Amino acid sequence: MLTRAIDTTLLASYSDDIPLFLKKIYAARGVTETQLSLGLTELLKPKFAQLDAAIKLLEQALLEQKRILVVGDFDCDGATASVVAVKSLRLMGAKYVDFLVPNRFEHGYGLSPEIVKLSIQAKQPDLIITVDNGISSFDGAKLAQQSGIEVIITDHHLPSDSLPEANAIINPNLKNCEFLSKNLAGVGVIFYLCSALKTHLQTNGYFANHHIPIPDLRTVLDLVALGTVADVVKLDQNNRILVAEGIKRIRNKQCAPGILALLEVANRKAETLQASDLGFAVGPRLNAAGRLSDISRGIKCLLTDDMNDARRYANELEAFNQKRRATQEQMQEEAQAVIDAQDNQAGKFAICLFDKSWHEGIVGIVAGKLKEDYHCPVVVFAQSGDNLKGSIRSIPSVHIKDLLDLVDRKYPDLILKFGGHAMAAGLSIKPENFAQFQQEFANAIQAHLNNQIPKMELSTDGILESADISLNNAQLIAHSGPWGQGFEEPIFHGDFDIVEQRVVGEKHLKCRLKLTNTSTLYDAIAFFQAPISTKQVTIAYKLSINEWRGSVSLQLMVEQVSPI
Repeated sequence: MLTRAIDTTLLASYSDDIPLFLKKIYAARGVTETQLSLGLTELLKPKFAQLDAAIKLLEQALLEQKRILVVGDFDCDGATASVVAVKSLRLMGAKYVDFLVPNRFEHGYGLSPEIVKLSIQAKQPDLIITVDNGISSFDGAKLAQQSGIEVIITDHHLPSDSLPEANAIINPNLKNCEFLSKNLAGVGVIFYLCSALKTHLQTNGYFANHHIPIPDLRTVLDLVALGTVADVVKLDQNNRILVAEGIKRIRNKQCAPGILALLEVANRKAETLQASDLGFAVGPRLNAAGRLSDISRGIKCLLTDDMNDARRYANELEAFNQKRRATQEQMQEEAQAVIDAQDNQAGKFAICLFDKSWHEGIVGIVAGKLKEDYHCPVVVFAQSGDNLKGSIRSIPSVHIKDLLDLVDRKYPDLILKFGGHAMAAGLSIKPENFAQFQQEFANAIQAHLNNQIPKMELSTDGILESADISLNNAQLIAHSGPWGQGFEEPIFHGDFDIVEQRVVGEKHLKCRLKLTNTSTLYDAIAFFQAPISTKQVTIAYKLSINEWRGSVSLQLMVEQVSPI
């Protein structure tokens, strides 16, 4: 267990308005007081390469009422990005704007030739806008262009050395892009494009000339917040602004009815919503549809303005989520059995698994869970037609997209296609190449890490005195969010005596803990934790707020337990 180092210079620089308790937390994250400002006026300006070209295409499409088709991705980021695009363009006067999302089992990922053919057949678009995809869609973009369809690609995934044939590409990670934050989610990219378009149209008198009310695009920030948190992108200041504003709207119920309906089925209150609720309650229910069937149900849930329709869609999504959980649990058990049967697989440099019975929509979740358990990059494959489709989840010390680039250059025929981020990627291989990929994947990671297995260390914000383990500090933390990737919620550690413990919900442990050498008792809960045999333990925990039957109290959220 590691304790975050506090930047003493930063600590001394904060104003007296910030409580000392929070100053230490901020200084341990290297955040200046200016970077704590989360007002919309602090948002970065949209300095994207090819922005002018994209705006010109969209302006022309609106003026001529062209048929616009939004092609999204089958996850929460892609779903929210699709809704932001459709809603925003409709607010700006588009009469013919629709969405189409690939079915992962039929069309594959992104703007594939298959999805272009389907779009021509079903939607007859004049302009295709990709959201959260497209940067690796070379064949699909080319086919669209050849078919007389204009293409705007908006994406945040890392590009390769060459780019698809498109009329404009908006991606903060393009080499010549001057936009300072490279951490936007797909929904953030399309929000920025729509915001820039609105500003351009307003300046040119478009709304006045066409008797269209000037749209307030703050109304889609609830969706931007949801997609940003669910995609686990780094919460730099810019993303924290977007998420904070979106959460504020949801708490005031100025948001999509679909989000409220999903919070209902997840038994979460909108009024006390935290970023973690979006990541662990709302996002997975939207993702479940894309993993098991068709994400369009989730998009319709977020698009509708009718609460009754939203609740109907939310209940369908909840049914998918229950099925997803059962499938995931079975796959995790089977994956663990494979690891246990292998010779000292756990703790090595990489884990690479395949079973022909596994569900290709669930492999990413299983890979993520195993990555957390073994602290190494994990790829899990499932059968997909004639090929194997895999999802990789990585660790901070291994940039997985760069590593796949390296393997692909060394063995050009090994990987059929791949794409992704630093921490997550997807790929396809031929079944007969699985053994070779398994070996070369592990070799590449071992070489990258210089034969040093990364240590699995939990970073905490240190030890708290009993006076600091308080409801007041739990509330300070809750009000100082949003917390998330790159701006982690504070975790503390300390030695405790277990006074009482009981299993609740069959899998979770409710405890009464006493801070060692004190008489103060604390309520605590440890999710997915078996009863603890020892009485004295070191616990890593978060300060959380427990609301029950109208009363509010402190509860320690246990993250890790080890005997003393």
